[in-house]
Amino acid sequence: MNLESLRVKIFADGADIERIRELSVLPWIKGLTTNPTLMRKSGVTDYSSFAKLVLSEVTDKPVSFEVFADDLPTMEAQGREIGAWAPNVNVKIPVTNTQGEFTGPVIGALSRAGIQVNVTAVFTVEQVRAIASVLEPDVFAIVSLFAGRLADTGVDPIPVMTEAKAALSECPKAELLWASPREVLNIVHAEQTGTDIITVTPDLLDKLSLFGKAPEEFSLETVRMFYGDADAAGYSIHVSAPIEA
Repeated sequence: MNLESLRVKIFADGADIERIRELSVLPWIKGLTTNPTLMRKSGVTDYSSFAKLVLSEVTDKPVSFEVFADDLPTMEAQGREIGAWAPNVNVKIPVTNTQGEFTGPVIGALSRAGIQVNVTAVFTVEQVRAIASVLEPDVFAIVSLFAGRLADTGVDPIPVMTEAKAALSECPKAELLWASPREVLNIVHAEQTGTDIITVTPDLLDKLSLFGKAPEEFSLETVRMFYGDADAAGYSIHVSAPIEA
């Protein structure tokens, strides 16, 4: 298996503009996502200016930007504004606000207006069903289920993702996204569960050169790494007498 043969689409996740420029031209990167937390960590101070800069650089692949209001009317207004920035933008809407109120009215209103949403912070199949009930069937949408964070709680995300995909069956334009991956193997898991998209975080992007690597080759490289580091450090073990072969 190699990256080019995958059915699941790989989206790069991050907020560093130079890295975004580099990744956006790679044919196996099919889209990009970011969020306020990543943007803050990258030192972004002007949300709109940064987003518009990214969208001026990336014009032929979907890019997701998130609203950050907490009340539903302002959330919808922000969503309409972001949705007007570019035809390839996906508006990220959290599945609830900070009070736990389902954002279905916002998701539905934007979807009916033809705005492509990316519903984020989803953790359960029940949430996926609720989202599916308000989506406009003929408008593209993404549902981001945080499989990695779910796994952190001790729950196997694989059957959850399989069931979530089935829950979107009445929304032919909606795609399921495996969010917060923890290891490269999650790409294989996403492929096996019929998930449409997986976000790949910066730390995992650095490991993608290992995808499909022969285990025997990797084993030998590891042995050579341990040997080389011990030699470079000048380590020694005194032995009383060598053992004859």
